[in-house]
Amino acid sequence: MPVSSSAAATPLPLPPGIGLIRLKFRLLSALSTEWAFRQAWRLFTSPRPLPTKKWEAAALAEARQFWVPVGVSQVAAYEWNPGGTRTLLLVHGWEHRASFWGAMVRPLVAAGFRVVALDGPAHGASPGTRTTLPAFGAAVQAVADAVGEVYGVVAHSFGGAAVAGIPVRFNEAADGQLPRLVLLAVPASTTAVAQRFAALLQLRPAVMARIARHVREQHGRDAESFSLLHMGHQLPVGRALLLHDHADASIPFAEAQAIAASWPALDFRPTTGLGHNRIMRDPAVLQQVVEFLER
Repeated sequence: MPVSSSAAATPLPLPPGIGLIRLKFRLLSALSTEWAFRQAWRLFTSPRPLPTKKWEAAALAEARQFWVPVGVSQVAAYEWNPGGTRTLLLVHGWEHRASFWGAMVRPLVAAGFRVVALDGPAHGASPGTRTTLPAFGAAVQAVADAVGEVYGVVAHSFGGAAVAGIPVRFNEAADGQLPRLVLLAVPASTTAVAQRFAALLQLRPAVMARIARHVREQHGRDAESFSLLHMGHQLPVGRALLLHDHADASIPFAEAQAIAASWPALDFRPTTGLGHNRIMRDPAVLQQVVEFLER
């Protein structure tokens, strides 16, 4: 059941050196909008390699690693319980990797599912240093095509934006429908994500306008057209569940409310006190996810 709360998110601390970075972009912008755009776009599309956590090795210990071609590159993927009767695909968020799903994998395997997860481009064991939402979505598409019929997807944050915003197409050899979709702490709007990035770096409007033009030139569509707010309710999904925490400091809770308002059939369940990442491993959330996928 949804949990109502007035709990507010605690703002994320500013990253070290942000003052110097802001100064750099003020100087670049004064010299050339194009120079500032190129540096901002590089930063925006370059995930940081987070230090390996102690529990990650255990998360992958029971998995079979395999590789899936994506264009001229490839991504690492992992399979648990290959004999499971229904396949679930787990899609991680920005600067995460497949091993971050360790807490989620265990109850899903116990429930009899075959579980597959990937390291997105420039994440985990997958090659590269930069990626974009469309490139990430293409990698998810490649893995989905490689593993056969997919019963359900569980996606967190940026991963959910890629799955639902591109969108990734599932089971096209059959009826093209995905029976179950679970979204955790996903952004409603790609434009809002870019605006938060711009506010962090104090980028000038001209630089952000250049980024928007770049996206249109590269992909033939506006950045906002990738937004879950516009795409979610159009997805060919049997049933969809959204969980989002009131105290999420990375993606405001109001974005989840906006998604729910735009998607009448969505099962929206707010949580309290879990923030942006702990929602992936909270026991109560895990139980809800398993029960939702089993029905």
